[in-house]
Amino acid sequence: MKGVLLVNLGSPESPTAKDVKPYLDEFLMDKYVIDVPFLLRALLVRGIILQTRPKKSAEAYARIWTSDGSPLIVFSKKMHQKVQQLVDIPVALSMRYGTMTILKGLQELKDKGVSEVMLMPLYPQHAMASTTTIVVLAEELRQKHFPEMKFTNVPAFYNKPDYIQALANSIKRHLVGFDYDHLLFSYHGIPKRHIRKTDITKSHCKIDGSCCNAPSPAHEFCYRHQCYETTKQVVKLLGIPEGKYSQTFQSRLAGDKWLTPYTDVEVNKMPEQGIKKLAVVTPAFVADCLETLEEIAMEANEQFMHHGGKEFMAIPCMNDEDEWCGVVASWVKEFQRVSKRIEKRE
Repeated sequence: MKGVLLVNLGSPESPTAKDVKPYLDEFLMDKYVIDVPFLLRALLVRGIILQTRPKKSAEAYARIWTSDGSPLIVFSKKMHQKVQQLVDIPVALSMRYGTMTILKGLQELKDKGVSEVMLMPLYPQHAMASTTTIVVLAEELRQKHFPEMKFTNVPAFYNKPDYIQALANSIKRHLVGFDYDHLLFSYHGIPKRHIRKTDITKSHCKIDGSCCNAPSPAHEFCYRHQCYETTKQVVKLLGIPEGKYSQTFQSRLAGDKWLTPYTDVEVNKMPEQGIKKLAVVTPAFVADCLETLEEIAMEANEQFMHHGGKEFMAIPCMNDEDEWCGVVASWVKEFQRVSKRIEKRE
């Protein structure tokens, strides 16, 4: 039997330092997130970051927490339920970090008789710290606990026409009635070395402003290229003129070179540039979370207003919108069709 495993990032159990600390430890100790030798990573994470970060992060989580729990988990569950209603094979939901583990998701599918899994990381763009860590862990668990299972990994879907159409339609709906001066596409940042590490050509990615526009096999795994391509295709669909939109990267750790320009720096400069009505969309995420709700809808909003802005709109992620859930369901059905054709040939 075929089945689907949707995987998102995860969340602490509660917005308290007690629960945030083990969550951050699991997340930041992931070698695909902070990609330095184990001892150095342990010193950095457990010796420095976890001494102060859990309390601060818990306060941020508390600002966005809902009566139903973590927004990321709540929206992911709603999306999962809608997708399940649209397809006739089992669909499970897991998180890379936290208690909704990939192991539990695979076990749930196995218990339902699933032997062929469509593994779908819920990230439009490919990155070491998101897609790769999910795929690698899932494969390790498969070999150890479910050797009879077969995986079909869903690659980054940043340029799939139906995804782009759904994203553009979502943005357009939210912008109705908001006469914005500028639309900012803010993507989660990653260290520049991650771009170079995922360059399968070992030579293409210069991060110099030109390599992302020059055709290359490296683009299959290049997060930076895929972010710019997402923006480019959405802007084209929406008919937004040059100069009325831009792209930045948010969420960085100090002491490293991350992708630029930085969202907070650019947002703070916009009011003096004549941008008084700003809309921000976050296409690196399909579900609203700490980075979209606290960092953008609250922090960036407050800073924009503080520097002279007049109106600010944080455009929600697609979450459990019907069109987006329908797109995922269509990919599941295509997976079923392709699998059946392969079985017939065999």
